Amino acid sequence: MAQLALSVRFLDEFGKLDSKARSGAVKTALKFQQLTLKQLWADAGLDFKQPKGARGKHIYTCRIDRFYRGVVLAPGTGEDFLLLRVMAHDDAYTWAAKQVPSVNAVTHGLEIRDVVTVEQLVPAWEAEASAAALEPLFARHTDGDLRGLGIEDDVLRAARSLTSKEQLEAFAPLMPEDQWQVLQFLSEGLSVQTVWGELVATRTRNGMLAVDRTDLAGAMRNTPSRIALVTGPQELSEILDKPFAAWRIFLHPSQRYIAYRPSYSGPAQVTGGPGTGKTVVALHRVKHLLGHLRAGERILLTTYTGTLTSALREGLDLLVEDEKLRGRVDVLTVNARAREIVEPHDDARCVYLDGAQELSLWGEIVEQLGLRWSAQFLVQEYKHVILAQGLRSLDAYQEASRSGRGSRLAFTGRHEVWQAVEAFQAALDKRSARTHLGVCDEAALRVTTSGVPLYRHVVVDEAQDLHPAQWRLLRALVLARPDDLFIAGDPHQRIYDTKVSLKSLGIPVTGRSTRMRKNYRSTQEILTWAVALLDGRRVEQLENGSADTLAGFQSSLHGDRPTVRAMDDQDAELSELVVRIREWADGGVELSDIAVAARFNKIVRSVVQRLRDERIPVVRLRQDRGTDAEGVRVGTMHSLKGLEFRCVAVVGVREGVLPYIGAITPMELDPIQHHTDLTAERCLLFVACTRARDRLHVSWSGQASRFLAEVDAGRRVPSASH
Repeated sequence: MAQLALSVRFLDEFGKLDSKARSGAVKTALKFQQLTLKQLWADAGLDFKQPKGARGKHIYTCRIDRFYRGVVLAPGTGEDFLLLRVMAHDDAYTWAAKQVPSVNAVTHGLEIRDVVTVEQLVPAWEAEASAAALEPLFARHTDGDLRGLGIEDDVLRAARSLTSKEQLEAFAPLMPEDQWQVLQFLSEGLSVQTVWGELVATRTRNGMLAVDRTDLAGAMRNTPSRIALVTGPQELSEILDKPFAAWRIFLHPSQRYIAYRPSYSGPAQVTGGPGTGKTVVALHRVKHLLGHLRAGERILLTTYTGTLTSALREGLDLLVEDEKLRGRVDVLTVNARAREIVEPHDDARCVYLDGAQELSLWGEIVEQLGLRWSAQFLVQEYKHVILAQGLRSLDAYQEASRSGRGSRLAFTGRHEVWQAVEAFQAALDKRSARTHLGVCDEAALRVTTSGVPLYRHVVVDEAQDLHPAQWRLLRALVLARPDDLFIAGDPHQRIYDTKVSLKSLGIPVTGRSTRMRKNYRSTQEILTWAVALLDGRRVEQLENGSADTLAGFQSSLHGDRPTVRAMDDQDAELSELVVRIREWADGGVELSDIAVAARFNKIVRSVVQRLRDERIPVVRLRQDRGTDAEGVRVGTMHSLKGLEFRCVAVVGVREGVLPYIGAITPMELDPIQHHTDLTAERCLLFVACTRARDRLHVSWSGQASRFLAEVDAGRRVPSASH
């Protein structure tokens, strides 16, 4: 029987097709599973044919319906076919005629390239570079270096014609994805050795054995990063029924090396920008570790927010079918695990203060003791010095470092601050109250004192937002030994003012840290727009506090540029939002794959009310946890953290909201904290925008946020739409 494999590009585009085209594609794909090769080629309904003037003899088209055709690779040997794309009738013929398949000499993987367009562009660019005496983009790399990284001769010539990153970007849809990514990494200044280790080595198959450059069927099996080999009708139906969910847990080869490495000698870390697959790697690492647990051992899969734990459970359900095995994994936030440890020892039920309540209580302490400092100063001193270092006495506090604090504190002042801390703790005890970080600090102390670790492995997602007190608890929950902690995070997505050095907390990851730079979620157009919001700012790494950048962070997916709208008032902004959501839904996007984010719950409530008035189903993030009901997901920017959607609208991005003045420490109080807070607000907007896979809509009324204005000043008119 014939077998139809699916390309990642087809799956990326599948959900964007109209319902008739999707239905036709499913029927066509299923037919491949039901017919013999002889029947397949003879089937009049499929209408297999090559486009006129086809450059690749193995590229065919087949009928999907009256208006659409599929582009299929027929290797010529074996029973496997590869569905590359589904396109409008004429577009399919045009695109197919230009494509040529080949087998890469280094990776042994299948590659598809648009030879016609490349042949047209390269001579023109070579002439332009020669006439202007421009320096080639890859002048410092020899032909041997490039060939060793899998760059084939035709792509090599194209690479030699390039003089700018913009030209390289234009080549992205024309040349083989793996080769383009190698060039893109090199263009960002990464060394040949780094590119080999991070990209090429993980893709290389069969070592240095000779490869049959005509064996396209074998090359398909060597390309799991872009090709899904479907074993039967049921698997095919499951993938096409929910392609977005299925590919949320798909692991690319470079990720597989990280997730399924037999063992790490100690704590291991994977970092990367949004959409690089850190969460997927963490989930697969859990699956790997489950296969090696001994009797009685358990795994903690943890993160910062409750919303993300729901997504982690869903991913684990998809990935690990054995319910009994899944039952050996606790999926909890760090705070929730801390409460489980501490609360059984309480005489009375405790309440937990939120940020505003804690600030108010510190204000009462300031007034009660007649202190010279503000409540905000004491909140930060308690969080960033006392809780961060687990200080439990005045003597320990007087000797502690205040590195990272931008406000001076005389030695005598520490005595007064400690009096305030004791008064704060007494007030909490009187009210039977705790803070969330305080319970983590207490839980860490209890577990450490008991000397009994509760887990064999701890896997952490969204690690960048955890506080040192939370890290001390995680360190205490597992013995220091091989494969104890596996950490996934991105300092560019740090939306809280927490800084940490893992090494200082007994979690050394040096030599066991991997950086991922390939975005598998968002289109390059969304990524380019969102990265500009960070304005080139360098952020501190989790490992040792050194600077980290998004150099080399790219996506091979392409789509529409974000729409950016300035509206007269909030009513007009919400009306525009309704138009955008209906446009996406009419284009075939499920409502549950659409999200709307705002900075505050007040704006969220306005969005929910307007959508309900327009009879658009809504699901509130965090409030409606665990539901799989159909409806647009609406929540604060914080609640979208760690999630992903096909389409995202970010509303209310106006000055005074982003950055929110209440979240910014005054410059005169602490200049270091002031800049940290501003960066956190900037990262919050960046995180919200990078939740989008295919479409991003950003809007505001009144004065645009300074973050948007800064981007506009460098690239475009503030109120322009794209």
